[in-house]
Amino acid sequence: MEIKEMQEALDNVKSKIDEKVSKDIKDAVTNLETKFNEALESGIKEATKDLQDELKKVQDHADALDVKLQKKETKESYKGDFIKELIKENFDSISSVQKTGKVNIEYKAVGDMTLGNNFSGVQPRTQSSTVATIPNQILNFSDLIGTINIGNGTYEFPREGAGEGTMGTPAEGADKNQVDTDITMVPVPTDFIAGYTRYSKKMANNLPFLESFLPGSLRRKYFDAENLDFNTKLVAAATASAVTSGNFVERLMSEKAALASANFPTTGFVVSPAAYDIILKTEKSTGSGYGVPGGVTIDGNGMIRVAGIPLLQANWLADANKYFVGDWTTISKVVTEALSLEFSREDGTNFRSNNITARIESQVGLAIHRPDAIIYGDFTSV
Repeated sequence: MEIKEMQEALDNVKSKIDEKVSKDIKDAVTNLETKFNEALESGIKEATKDLQDELKKVQDHADALDVKLQKKETKESYKGDFIKELIKENFDSISSVQKTGKVNIEYKAVGDMTLGNNFSGVQPRTQSSTVATIPNQILNFSDLIGTINIGNGTYEFPREGAGEGTMGTPAEGADKNQVDTDITMVPVPTDFIAGYTRYSKKMANNLPFLESFLPGSLRRKYFDAENLDFNTKLVAAATASAVTSGNFVERLMSEKAALASANFPTTGFVVSPAAYDIILKTEKSTGSGYGVPGGVTIDGNGMIRVAGIPLLQANWLADANKYFVGDWTTISKVVTEALSLEFSREDGTNFRSNNITARIESQVGLAIHRPDAIIYGDFTSV
């Protein structure tokens, strides 16, 4: 039997299915069986047997379809069109059956497309060149004090001591009181606070934001180190507090009074963020609301003040219960070499290994002119 005849037989089946006439469907299937039986005489018995099994499935389905069609109106849409489509889709496979071949007609359900089922690879992304950076400290030590620039490695200043003798009113004809003054030269050596980072040239080329990000990152880390160094030096030199009672605000007020007794004005209170929060919640009395008399206020610029004096919070205070009260004009940052940031491709083996070195440094010191003008206290001391 010619392939062309088989195709004509299948076309006839499809035509009859479209017409939805059960008798014609049966006739078309019977005619198709007859055509394939003729193929037995053409020497393809084994292949035809496999095909007959498939045709039987088609006939069984057609019989079942006939039952359904008898229950429906002639004009009702036939919902079994997928059989016609399957025969159409698999016609090439049916027509090219060999002795050893088999034809599988199967229906695969088509689901919704999802990224998990229908996509592989990296999805398109929108990348920002702005790095979400770690913030700088709320207050740097150098924000509180002045700066003295020098041309060598040591700054030295004279500090007045108590001396001996007192002024007085002499008796008539008597000698006046003699007084003297002690002067001490105080040296302040400067030293480097520095650090560096090394990164590959390829990293710099592949991450274009690196060049603008690194300076800010290194500068922040430098000031973290400077704050810690200056805090350690001030703690060692400052006057220890003698206040052992009162709430946080009351203690600060007492320290202010102590400095005033020594003729030093208080230019700022420095506390930890934890203590800052407690101070803001201080009440005049239990249940009366925040703000002790003459105490905590907030000016038009958002500055928190205690008795009119700025209240500043600093994370470089190692202990959350510690505080400084003082005249900050008596402390200076001494600078031999100002803060600098340099990049080098020739550092070490950079030229051979395609690396870049970024170095940040400054040669500085802390001049505490009057240790008695700064009080270092503890809110929990008793």
